[in-house]
Amino acid sequence: MCGIAGFIGNKLPDLKSVCTRMVSTLHHRGPDFSDVWLDSKSGVALGHSRLSILDLSMAGHQPMKSKCGQFVITFNGEIYNHLEIRKDINISNYGESWNGHSDTETLLMAISIWGIKKTIQRCVGMFAFALWDIKEKRLYLARDRMGEKPLYYGMQGKAFLFSSELKALKAHPEFQGTINRDTLCLLLRHNTVSNPYSIYQGISKLQPGYILTFNPENKDIRVDSYWSMKNVVESALKNPFKGTEQQALLELEGVLSSSISNQMISDLPLGAFLSGGIDSSTIVSLMQLQSTNKIKTFSIGFNVKGYDEAIHAKDVAKYLDTDHTELYVSSTEALDAIPLLAEMYDEPFSDSSQIPTYLVSKLAKQKVAVSLSGDGGDELFGGYNRHVWLNSIWKKSRHIPLFFRSLIHYAITSLSPIYWNHFFQVCSSVFPARYRVSQPGDKMYKLAKVIAAESPEAMYRNMVSHWSNPESIVLGASEPETLLTDSSVLPDLSDIENRMMFLDTITYLTDDILTKVDRASMSVSLETRVPMLDHRVIEFAWSIPLSMKIKNGQGKWLLRQLLYKYVPKKLIDRPKMGFGVPIDNWLRGPLREWAENLLEPSKLQQEGFFNVSAVRKKWDEHISKKRDWQYQLWDILMFQAWLDNNK
Repeated sequence: MCGIAGFIGNKLPDLKSVCTRMVSTLHHRGPDFSDVWLDSKSGVALGHSRLSILDLSMAGHQPMKSKCGQFVITFNGEIYNHLEIRKDINISNYGESWNGHSDTETLLMAISIWGIKKTIQRCVGMFAFALWDIKEKRLYLARDRMGEKPLYYGMQGKAFLFSSELKALKAHPEFQGTINRDTLCLLLRHNTVSNPYSIYQGISKLQPGYILTFNPENKDIRVDSYWSMKNVVESALKNPFKGTEQQALLELEGVLSSSISNQMISDLPLGAFLSGGIDSSTIVSLMQLQSTNKIKTFSIGFNVKGYDEAIHAKDVAKYLDTDHTELYVSSTEALDAIPLLAEMYDEPFSDSSQIPTYLVSKLAKQKVAVSLSGDGGDELFGGYNRHVWLNSIWKKSRHIPLFFRSLIHYAITSLSPIYWNHFFQVCSSVFPARYRVSQPGDKMYKLAKVIAAESPEAMYRNMVSHWSNPESIVLGASEPETLLTDSSVLPDLSDIENRMMFLDTITYLTDDILTKVDRASMSVSLETRVPMLDHRVIEFAWSIPLSMKIKNGQGKWLLRQLLYKYVPKKLIDRPKMGFGVPIDNWLRGPLREWAENLLEPSKLQQEGFFNVSAVRKKWDEHISKKRDWQYQLWDILMFQAWLDNNK
């Protein structure tokens, strides 16, 4: 894994020093080697900071020039099937030989022969790269299908800039850094700035599955899709899987095992994150099945009831006989990570599970250079509670007049989540097992948010929103349209469950989950890989019927059947637990002074981004335990911390 950066358009006298400064900000993404390549006549500078995983020799260093001399690339990521592509190329037919065994060299040769779009469509991997065509004077940017690897770009002054992270853009003299109040609304709604936007005006994220072409002569920017989730789903609807459940199980095991096999290729030590949940346990089970050595697994534990998954991970690791490392983190150690977040995430980001994700990445880095993750299983196989419950709630509540549903909403939220947690604890013995969930107070509040909605779509939007009306909080802002609000991105899906899974995949997974994992892991120079997001796994998952995903009120049915082949049910079947930390209590305790400083009324007033009275009202209600506003407040606090870090 690596960091890339560069620019084109203004013929600065010090191209090399500017690009070198940009690349130096990405040292954490690639501490092994860095370099820049220049086309001074065209004002082009490409920079690369390398984390060596495949081909540790000089033959894998970048930026790299093609053998034909036409292309130069700076590449971040892994092409897992690059050896197969090498066989298809048969380089001897071109009177050439390979310099080394890096996937970057394979990619360059394939582009020279087949062109960019055809090459990328044949690639299985995660990547973001910039390619300069010396002959045609064109710059190309490309990003993998699901957006595992980040890529920012935009015109700033006379220069077109790009980089893996915003901090590299800030090192360019033309960077303007004007905060976009409209996209700040997206942070407050979704705890992340949704693609294709960024927190800065004039800077965008390249959308997953797209190729960008920049013409320096007329400053024209064109973006074209080479793969889309909508096309995948529409194709699956036309050609659904028609086999039995047993045949589907065998097919899933085959395609997922193949993905894992490809992603276990590394010239450095490799392991996996293990939470003890369905997704990570499935990945580790199939990894261990294919390995002659014990797979190294890692988990983080907290001595806080409702937040500790380490005990479950330990049981699974013991059963699978992995080389397991666990670390129980004190509140103090977790809190020590908070001052690092603004620099680590580079753009305001407020999913509080960023803290344990960073801690488990830091733990894994002590023993491995690459770690596989189970992310993606929820979105593909119906694993979130909303996938299972929302349609049922709608069917049961839609006949109740909206007025009365609003009263139910008020009744639930008039009591604090702490009260509801206590109530469920007292009554747990009389509730059926399926209603015994972790953090029930939080679940009750989510129920309150959806029960007063006018439609299933409105229910879903309420569930994935923190602040329900960000425009009333961000001064002078107008919330922009996103993939979540653009009906044209939706394929024709009759089931609300499938619509939710689709939207979760193209929004929450890309904008939140993958962003969180990338920044946390790369901050400690750890490469993460996500086998569930091999596009062939995605295509298969969408071909199977909904009944193989959600059955008898339980999500991820087919994935569970696969896991049960290797791990006993009793180690797996339990209420879903988020990978979180008790931010609600911390804000009332050890984080209170820190938060008070960031939310000080005169400070908020002077900075001029937020409706001060509305923010302070949430803070006062939270501190008094009248309400639980941890998510809304964490959005504001992470922006405030980021703002302080970037002044």
